[in-house]
Amino acid sequence: MAAAGDGPWLDDAAGRLVRPYAVSNGRTRPSTVLDLMSQVMATGATPLGYLGPEHAQVLNLCRAPVPVAEVAAHLKLPVAVTKVLLADLLDSGALTTKPPAFHHNPTDRALLEAVLDGLRRQL
Repeated sequence: MAAAGDGPWLDDAAGRLVRPYAVSNGRTRPSTVLDLMSQVMATGATPLGYLGPEHAQVLNLCRAPVPVAEVAAHLKLPVAVTKVLLADLLDSGALTTKPPAFHHNPTDRALLEAVLDGLRRQL
């Protein structure tokens, strides 16, 4: 028998049933500065305390290094909310991060080509 809170988090017709600000408990600023291209990866450590279903989704997505922007896209959440969730997991030691490889030259041709290739794969 399912409990009252065990329903789907997404509904095909209505979209997300839980508002993004509720996912982050109303927080709008992460405790850690994260760039959209920062890579995050699960450490394998078990986070302490209660974490919501989105946190579990993040850990599942981050078994290999993933950019912050990609995590937000998979979660279908605003980047600001995703950064708060990621910061929770970073603070608990369940995730690690490294700055983007292209942080010195944001107009690097290789970066722009990688973005273009990614967009083409999505079409």
